[in-house]
Amino acid sequence: MTSSTGGPDQSVPGGGAPRGRASVAWRTALVAVLSAACWFAWFGWDTTYQVDPATGVASGPYEAWQVLGCVLSLAAVVVLGSLVLGPWWTVLTVTVAFTVAFAVTASSDETGLWGVGAMLVAFGVAAGSTVLALVMMVVASRRRARAA
Repeated sequence: MTSSTGGPDQSVPGGGAPRGRASVAWRTALVAVLSAACWFAWFGWDTTYQVDPATGVASGPYEAWQVLGCVLSLAAVVVLGSLVLGPWWTVLTVTVAFTVAFAVTASSDETGLWGVGAMLVAFGVAAGSTVLALVMMVVASRRRARAA
């Protein structure tokens, strides 16, 4: 594609300001690394189930504080990514990177259900990041309307 100036179109996939291709690649890589880091920092290390001594019921391996921390961290990555890459490219990058990080650690599951888990993780991350990206687009639209 060409831009209005006749040169190659270097806009960010999914919207955003024009940038060089190398810059887009680096920004995409940064968002992907931060997304995968969210998985490994909050969940990747914890494989221990908690057993209630009174009832013998097992739960886990993740605690509520880990889930909350991961959600807030991913939200920050989506906000940052939306600002530097555009919302839709960020949603795709965050979803793929976080799901791949999950799959790397979950694929050793003996039951073989990690594939189902990966699909659920991908759906959840895509849904959550899409909602946040839409909110950011609405806020940005209103700011542009007020500035005009």
